Amino acid sequence: MTGSVHTLDPLTLPLRGSQLIEASAGTGKTFTLALLYVRLVLGHRTAEESLGEGLMPPHLLVVTFTEAATKELRDRIRARLTEAAALFAKDPDTADTTATAKDPLVNLRNACPEADWPACRRKLLLAAEWMDEAAVSTIHGWCNRMLSEHAFDSGSLFRQTLETSQTELLDNVVRDYWRTFVYPLPPELMNEVLDNWKTPESLRQSVRNLLPHVDALPLPGRDPLAAAQEAKARREARLRELKAPWPAWCDELDELLAETAKRKPKPLHGGTKNSIQKAVDSLREWATTDAAEPPDFLSRSRPKGFDTLEADAFAEKWTGDDEPPHHPAMDAIAELRPALKAMPVAKPDILNHAACWIARRLDSEKQRLASMGFDDLLTRLDEALGGPQGERLAETIRRQFPVAMIDEFQDTDPVQYRIFDRVYRVASNDQDTSLLMIGDPKQAIYGFRGADIYTYLDARRAVSSRTYTLGTNFRSAVAMVDGVNRVFAQADQSLPEGAFLFRAGDDNPLPFNPVNARGTDQHWCVQGQGQTPLTFWTLADERPVAKEAGREAMADVCSAEIARLLNLGQAGEAGFRAVDRAFEALRPEHIAVLVNKRDEADAVRQALGERGIRSVYLSDRNSVLHSAQALELLQWLQACAEPGQLALIRAALATPTMGLAYQDLDRLLSDENALDREINRFQGYRELWQQQGVLPMLRRLLMDYEVPAKLLAGRDGERGLTDILHIAELLQQDSQQLDGEHALIHHYTEMLRESDDEDEHRNMRLESDAGLVKVVTVHKSKGLEYPLVFLPFATEFREEKSNQAFIKYHDDDGKLRISLEPDDDTLARADRERLGEDIRKLYVALTRSRHATWVGAAGIKGWRQSGLGHLVGRDATENDTDLTPFLQTMAAGEPAIAVAPVPEPGEDAYAGEAEPELGRALEPVRDAKENWWIASYSAITYGARSGFADDFAPASEDAEQENLREEDETEGADAVTSVDTGANGPQPFNQHSFPRGAGPGTFLHDILEWCATQGFGRVADEPEELHALLERRCKLRNWSDWADTLKAWIHTLITMDIPLPDSGGTCALASLATLRPELEFWFESHQVNTRTLDKLVRAHTLKGESRPEAHETTFNGMLKGFIDLVFEHQGRYYVLDYKSNSLGEDDQAYVSEAMKEKILENRYDLQYVIYLLALHRLLKSRLPDYDYDTHVGGAVYLFLRGCDTAGAGAFTERPGRALIEELDQLFSGQRGKAA
Repeated sequence: MTGSVHTLDPLTLPLRGSQLIEASAGTGKTFTLALLYVRLVLGHRTAEESLGEGLMPPHLLVVTFTEAATKELRDRIRARLTEAAALFAKDPDTADTTATAKDPLVNLRNACPEADWPACRRKLLLAAEWMDEAAVSTIHGWCNRMLSEHAFDSGSLFRQTLETSQTELLDNVVRDYWRTFVYPLPPELMNEVLDNWKTPESLRQSVRNLLPHVDALPLPGRDPLAAAQEAKARREARLRELKAPWPAWCDELDELLAETAKRKPKPLHGGTKNSIQKAVDSLREWATTDAAEPPDFLSRSRPKGFDTLEADAFAEKWTGDDEPPHHPAMDAIAELRPALKAMPVAKPDILNHAACWIARRLDSEKQRLASMGFDDLLTRLDEALGGPQGERLAETIRRQFPVAMIDEFQDTDPVQYRIFDRVYRVASNDQDTSLLMIGDPKQAIYGFRGADIYTYLDARRAVSSRTYTLGTNFRSAVAMVDGVNRVFAQADQSLPEGAFLFRAGDDNPLPFNPVNARGTDQHWCVQGQGQTPLTFWTLADERPVAKEAGREAMADVCSAEIARLLNLGQAGEAGFRAVDRAFEALRPEHIAVLVNKRDEADAVRQALGERGIRSVYLSDRNSVLHSAQALELLQWLQACAEPGQLALIRAALATPTMGLAYQDLDRLLSDENALDREINRFQGYRELWQQQGVLPMLRRLLMDYEVPAKLLAGRDGERGLTDILHIAELLQQDSQQLDGEHALIHHYTEMLRESDDEDEHRNMRLESDAGLVKVVTVHKSKGLEYPLVFLPFATEFREEKSNQAFIKYHDDDGKLRISLEPDDDTLARADRERLGEDIRKLYVALTRSRHATWVGAAGIKGWRQSGLGHLVGRDATENDTDLTPFLQTMAAGEPAIAVAPVPEPGEDAYAGEAEPELGRALEPVRDAKENWWIASYSAITYGARSGFADDFAPASEDAEQENLREEDETEGADAVTSVDTGANGPQPFNQHSFPRGAGPGTFLHDILEWCATQGFGRVADEPEELHALLERRCKLRNWSDWADTLKAWIHTLITMDIPLPDSGGTCALASLATLRPELEFWFESHQVNTRTLDKLVRAHTLKGESRPEAHETTFNGMLKGFIDLVFEHQGRYYVLDYKSNSLGEDDQAYVSEAMKEKILENRYDLQYVIYLLALHRLLKSRLPDYDYDTHVGGAVYLFLRGCDTAGAGAFTERPGRALIEELDQLFSGQRGKAA
């Protein structure tokens, strides 16, 4: 089956056809992959072939399974290309051209003709620079790319949405199933469903894990109604069969009991006889009625008589000299309980039907919605390659990627392998393409994610003799490698099925091949002595050790040893010694504790914490919404949203994370002043929430109550604080799509209820790993290395059982099968596969350490079924509770392994490194006002106006905010929002009496902006839509009486002739053809002093007339703004600004002098020269023959309340060219600052 295996030489490996590379742990898999990549870029074939054309990164496909691995591969390949380019840059006359086994890159260079070295260097540098576009991706990412790039050939939609979580869609489909099949069930059959799934949500949990495997399920033959009817009929028939003999048997048992009562001495104790009689009466009642089971027969408190009726128990109670009587019922009673448990049920059929129906409906819904999940990327590409256009698609992919390298190939599943096999034709060894599959089957441990080692074995058969191995470990010390070699080599040699359970006769597709070791330049030593690298601690008793007790004991021993070693490290007596560098003392971050699951991690971390050793759990994939702080944060939000509810405030303050003392909480019940202070504080939180968002509010709350300090002072404080800030970020993001605090609280409540674990954004974040012992699952540790490793729970395992929702196993052909009703043979197959993966997990765990590993071997019940137990306990029996002799047999003669009983845990605690005292805070080197910031015209203060610039107020986010700020500042205290009524009655409805202030001003700006967007001319000719808009908006503001006035006013504004500056004639807004409303601009400002700006503007505008001085500040960063209207008229461009300021009670108030006075008072001159500068820069970049004097017309300021007759209410000016050009230089940083 499995042809010969060759030792890999990375410089001679054929780069055509299909090759399989098996890379044991620590043998340089990534290094080799990067070296092969260099060869492919150079076009290097073998020693007999000349350099070929080579390939560039966009055409070299490298596939792996995680985003993190993708990034690492990309970086490692880029570094390797750069390193190789540097070697080829050397002068051939001075370079060492002799072959050296130490550096394969040198060998590669020397294998190339010297004349080609410059070309090789250029090619390698180009490839390194091109790595950002390299085809290095996850398999899901690559499939997504192929579906989108080759939509025609793959039959995919051009626009599809990739959903990271499909929980909501799955919920909807499951509810559809429930409505379609469960609701219609008659009452007598409804329990067939409800006994197993109370709600659609519980059915979803059962179905979700089955969905990836529906192809392995038997075809569903019956819907829930038919399945329930058949199960009911079969159950009733079986029940009649079980009951049939019992009426007669009960009568016979009555006679037997009566006979024993007559004997003297009585052979049965009176109490025993009575309990048996009660049991017989219960059985008679059950057998002669429609009852499904006897009273309490299946409950924990069932009568003792049932037990005593069993033949063996009856014999024990029999005190007579003669043989106890025997009756068939005594044998049948023992089988009755399991027989009733094994009654036919509809659950398997219903679950099968539900999974298949839901899978089909999900697929059709995703097609309808044009959405995909990650698994769909694989299945759709697989279906496309197997479809009518499949060969054409495969050929297209081969041309695009003639070479593919699959990293971590042992983690592929059947669909993934089928995709690559259809493209690259593994078995045919196509010489026009290259497929390199790189992995290690001994590390295939992700079966729970769908990875399938049988797929790897199929590939191994397909490549036959084109299999290569990497034989030297570069990670670990020589003795460490020797110890691991012994553990697996002796099992592989002595066990008929081999170490990894795949040997069949002489054929072993998954052998253990010992590796050599290069060794490390450091040596692990304690008190000057070298240490045994692999230590097994045994824990045993006369009886099997209880699992919980063994776990607690191993966790305690592990933490005690770590504390001892860390204390020695702190004293400089434990650490790593090297010849060429200083001694490195042992620190917590040098240590990793590997576990199987969260329960084991909790036990270890608790034991470490009790000894003062801080640790971090690196495998936490739980949702942050499961954290202890998640519900507390909901209480905080509720109190902040409703500060008038005292009960909510008290509940929020009483949460453990707040950390308030009981006396402080009690004071809130009796001290009104204290309670008022808290109410005011929470009212402030609500205001901050409304103004800035939930995240700033929560940060303020945390600081006010010193929550971070309180959390960090306790255990797992970093974890709690990280979770709070993480949830706060999620809420801030979600709040952007919600309206108000209560909507966010409702949304958060739903988040807590649903708690979608598929959403990676909700996965718990790593709080910190600085200076901490790392506790990590074996699965998560794969691919990583640590100086020292503890594996305290090596004999724990999880046996496959029949009460699981379903059982996965493979048939004799290696095909995945799913069983919903597993029999003993199926369970045995599944558990053997579980054992095989446990052995591979043990291999992964034992190969993580560079220097030393401690393994806990507790003699728990069934330890022989663990991975370690299988390797060493082949001769053990059920009575053997101590692994010591078996481990000693395995380790005999190997100095790298030590076997010893668990050491007695001492009382040592780790003192920890002293925290350095806080030094003096750094002082800023320069004034904070030199900071880069974004400003607008509103940031310029002048005269008595002040505020924004002193604090570097940021520019407004949009035009409406800018208008509001401007109106607030210019109208000031005179603003009113309703019609005045005085002694002479109400004022007339005209533009002069229209409400004043920021709100009415923005109203007018919005109407005019709408008119500009629609087209002033169209609105003037067809005013009906404008009138409807005005009526609607006036009604919202209770201004309905103003609607007619506004209709006439706006019509006047857009049709009146507006004078233009510099004798440019007139124009009406309705006549404009080229215009842009609310034009936003941004431009750089380099250390612009406002005094300098002000001096220039004064000198060049309004004839130098007096006006308020601008306060000094500096613009450094960006200047932004919004121009109400930019328009073109007769080849010249103008800026126009609407002003709703009220200058008086009639038209006479809006003469030229009055408007100029308002312009000067409010420093609108600064505003319009900035607008004209923005226009100048825009036109200069867009018009090829631009000239300021030719193309810029100037500024028009419309005082809207004065616009009643032609020409009234318009202020105009056109600053000279010299001002604009000097401002251009000033903002560009090319003009010096004024003194």
